[in-house]
Amino acid sequence: MTGVAVHDLTPADYADWRRLWTGYLTFYKTALPDEIYDTTWRRLFAPGEFEPRGALAIADGRAVGLVHFIQHRTCWSTANNLYLQDLFADPDMRGKGVGRALIEAVYAKADAAGIRNVYWMTQEDNAVGRRLYDRVARRTGFIEYDRG
Repeated sequence: MTGVAVHDLTPADYADWRRLWTGYLTFYKTALPDEIYDTTWRRLFAPGEFEPRGALAIADGRAVGLVHFIQHRTCWSTANNLYLQDLFADPDMRGKGVGRALIEAVYAKADAAGIRNVYWMTQEDNAVGRRLYDRVARRTGFIEYDRG
């Protein structure tokens, strides 16, 4: 493997994006209807500060990772926050710098926008992901709840 490069999603990336996002959803034992794929894909390119964005990691000419992120306002600061919503590396590429490259690309986007707070969640049993997260971020100690 040469290195990992990251580029913003382009309309030409649809097949790679769909394959990787399907892999991500499968990892979390989830499936979504085509309507959600179509809506999400459109939103990734919609104009607006608070629309989701995405990027792909490329290694040896192949898309091997995906990230989605969303900027949003907060009541705690005049600057926005950036939520890293989805992060996925092909299983055969884990531990090879793909996740780190995607997180660093999101950090660079946040820095360019003047955003300090970049955050994300993961499942407690995501040991592989958490090893990386413990190296590139601080654990806040917050516990997530949702309506369910």
